[in-house]
Amino acid sequence: MAQISLKNVTKEYHGGILAVDNVNIGIENREFMVIVGPSGCGKSTTLRMIAGLEEMTRGDLWIGAKKVNDVPPKDRDIAMVFQNYALYPHMTVYENMSFGLRLRKYPKSEIDRRVNEASDVLGIKKMLDRRPKQLSGGERQRVALGRAIVRKPEAFLFDEPLSNLDAKLRVLMRAQIHKLRMRLQTTFVYVTHDQTEALTLGDRIVVMKDGKMQQCADPMTIYDKPANKFVASFLGTPPINLMEGMIIKKERKYYFNEGKFQVKLVEEMYKKIAPYEGKKVIFGVRAENIYDRLFVSEAAPDNTVRAVCEVVEPLGSEVYLHLNSGKNIFIARVGAHNRPDVNRDMDIVFDMSKVYFFDCETEKTIV
Repeated sequence: MAQISLKNVTKEYHGGILAVDNVNIGIENREFMVIVGPSGCGKSTTLRMIAGLEEMTRGDLWIGAKKVNDVPPKDRDIAMVFQNYALYPHMTVYENMSFGLRLRKYPKSEIDRRVNEASDVLGIKKMLDRRPKQLSGGERQRVALGRAIVRKPEAFLFDEPLSNLDAKLRVLMRAQIHKLRMRLQTTFVYVTHDQTEALTLGDRIVVMKDGKMQQCADPMTIYDKPANKFVASFLGTPPINLMEGMIIKKERKYYFNEGKFQVKLVEEMYKKIAPYEGKKVIFGVRAENIYDRLFVSEAAPDNTVRAVCEVVEPLGSEVYLHLNSGKNIFIARVGAHNRPDVNRDMDIVFDMSKVYFFDCETEKTIV
């Protein structure tokens, strides 16, 4: 069993710098857990503590039924794939992949079997006699994966393994990692700053900021029901549109007043938003939930906003519209057929059943 459990794990450097602050994560056997966040949020430090490459200041770490706080990395039965591949330049692909097994005194026949099996899965069998300098970035990353696979560990740890690859290679390697996961059926812990990798690979996602865990849930819950403004703004392309305004009540109905426009809330939100009547809140709406009024068959006047379309960005199958309300600039993501005139007024419609409100002080999600 390769369950991994972090209980109140903290990493504090000299000078009182908290890299990881009281993190609690439970990773199930055979789960693919992604830890995502901006640079410096503590995600790689968390992974390195699981690997045993960083000492914890406080807390407990369990792998299976064993507490491993003081267990050296080589005895934790895990394999780590690094961002920079960490291949030995003077060794061939075969020698790099087999190095760990040779250190553990495996029989040559078993080493050959495992290396051939892994290289076949990764499509690098013809490269076994080459050295790293003769390989592309994607090929080197597959060698690094192969070196981890041959060990058949209880868990795999990935530290931003695709960040050095170009966009096309990242897509191919994401698919490769997904196939590997389905084939190997073991536990994966994957660190990245790339939200696309997080959403496409993870069974669950941990979002981190400033050393603290912000939310842990499955990808769609993270996207649809973010715990706070940071989570909502970190995941999503383009980022969620955010603007400050006032909650007001008229004739038993609640409205969000941005200053230049006003939209009516759906009744399901009334109970949670009621305590904020007369107060400032942060309003959030994702780009895909903003529509051109011309393409909406039934749009309530209360949800229709006048804005100037300042920029039209065609992106093949979709178009980004940069809109100015007179106070805020926000982005709508619409179909490729929708290309309004630039610097002209247009009516847009918010899907008010899919908007968010955040507390201005705590930044926690209200509704």
